[in-house]
Amino acid sequence: MRELLSLLDDARLLKLVTLLRQANNVVLCAHRSPDGDATGACLAWADYLRGLHKKVSIILPNPFPDFLRWLPNNEKILFYDHKREQANQLVREADLICCLDFNDLRRILDLGQAVEKSKAALLVIDHHLFADDAEQQTLKDLPAEQLLSFPELSSTCEIVFRLVCQLGGYDDMTKSTAACLYTGMMTDTGAFTYNSSRPEVYQVISLLLERGIDKDKIYRNVYNNYSVDRLRLEGYILHDKLQFYANNRVSIFTLTREEMQRFHFKRGDAEGIVNMPLQVKGMRLSISLREDTERDVIRVSLRSVDDFPCNKMAQTFFNGGGHLNASGGELACSLADAIKKAEEAIEAFSDLL
Repeated sequence: MRELLSLLDDARLLKLVTLLRQANNVVLCAHRSPDGDATGACLAWADYLRGLHKKVSIILPNPFPDFLRWLPNNEKILFYDHKREQANQLVREADLICCLDFNDLRRILDLGQAVEKSKAALLVIDHHLFADDAEQQTLKDLPAEQLLSFPELSSTCEIVFRLVCQLGGYDDMTKSTAACLYTGMMTDTGAFTYNSSRPEVYQVISLLLERGIDKDKIYRNVYNNYSVDRLRLEGYILHDKLQFYANNRVSIFTLTREEMQRFHFKRGDAEGIVNMPLQVKGMRLSISLREDTERDVIRVSLRSVDDFPCNKMAQTFFNGGGHLNASGGELACSLADAIKKAEEAIEAFSDLL
């Protein structure tokens, strides 16, 4: 089964092996507001590289949600917004930088400036479409030594698992590493409710189960790990904030900083709520507009079903992108103007609703 999951032809595999052999000091980074896929992929890839006796550091632009703090070895992660000087030094010392789950330096905020200045080789492992050309050997116009981009796959964690298998690392994979990979696959597919219909996804899961993971406990750790305040916030949004459009085929809800303070909002408390309106019969698209707690922008999340292209809407109207059924972006405007922009987007895509 493992052979069937191989991703790289002989030439690309040799190039990857050579790149890894030549590296001693490796830095891994992932996108801002890291989710389960970004965090899990970094932790798993780091574990594999440490098994090759590499010095490995994980640097994320800012912290991940509280519901991921159970992930094994997460305490080893360095957050750029907390320890900028130390992170910059690690980037300067690196001879290989692995960019996981992103392909645009803007997605790692100020950390991108340090990466851009670095003389290290760049390895990109990602499953997001490039804005212009998915085959381009660049990271936002920055040359990459190797680009491993597979937009058709469920998650970056699936890519990392398949790479580790092809590199011969499966037998040494720990239960902890397998748990990180399963978490990323699970969270990036909405617990395998979208972008997860390929048989290979479940072949990967089967092999992860063989490493001893408890998938039911992982689910509880992620989805049944909220506070009472978060549950009340969810009820408040669904009862008071949810607005329906286009004959109940689209919904929008907003969330202000004041409302988040009222419900003692913690990082990650908004996770998953944007999926809930899709439970309404006939719904095609759900839009969340949330005031960012750290920057003066509106965070936009889009979720859809079937063939509605969230990614195209995000690119056209919200300075973002992503996947067909799950995308995001941001707007530098007021919440009222963001609502108008979302309504404009709904009108522009009305023929697909």
